[in-house]
Amino acid sequence: MGAKTGLLVYADGDAPELLRRVGAADLDRTAAMMRLLYPGCEIEECGGSNLWDGVYPAKGTVHAASWPGVEVIGDQGVMIDAPSELPEHLVAASAGRRLVLHAMHSVVDWHAFAVWEDGRLVRSLSLSPDSGIIENIGEPLPFEQPYWAGDRPADIVPWPGKEEEPYALPFHPLDLGEDALRALCGFIQEGRPDPNDVDADAIELFGFHVRDQRGPDPAEQEVERRRAMEAIGPPRLYKLGPDGSLIETDGL
Repeated sequence: MGAKTGLLVYADGDAPELLRRVGAADLDRTAAMMRLLYPGCEIEECGGSNLWDGVYPAKGTVHAASWPGVEVIGDQGVMIDAPSELPEHLVAASAGRRLVLHAMHSVVDWHAFAVWEDGRLVRSLSLSPDSGIIENIGEPLPFEQPYWAGDRPADIVPWPGKEEEPYALPFHPLDLGEDALRALCGFIQEGRPDPNDVDADAIELFGFHVRDQRGPDPAEQEVERRRAMEAIGPPRLYKLGPDGSLIETDGL
């Protein structure tokens, strides 16, 4: 699985149904939303994406779109271990609406989601095999029931000749993550599409570079990283000599 998401959806009702009906988003409306959600930040328009590809933009970049009744934000910054700790101003912007947070990272089998209704948190779950259940607030939603009931056990295939240890959780977080994404937002990242799924490829999102004026500039951070790599120099390779000492080689 290679799915990664950092997604917020504000909706005046059922987000999947609203997203099925959207057309082209308005740039001015979306820019106004960005200024509201990222106060004190420098915001500059850049290349956009679509709803399927834009849910995991590069750090310092946000993919977003605003329509009457529903708004979408893709941002790595919302990928937090405890969704209940989402910054207060982001929750406050959901007054009178539903807010969905969906986050997933396939490298560590981590998934988190949360739902607020009119600013009140009604469900939050965050879990990974390394950390276990990080947060579990509220009653499970209908799409979760088969997982907690044991009907969707983790399907781990052991390496040949190796006895695989039992998976650390009763189900795979990324399996739940896909079902959560479909139930709460109307589409999936991986798996078999359903005819009723939102056509996420067809929903265009605008792109924005976002820099917190109180924090480091991502471009400057990249320059510093490259300088550090250059200072380290090329890797040095060694082999074991006949007497057990290390002998530097040219890699051949």
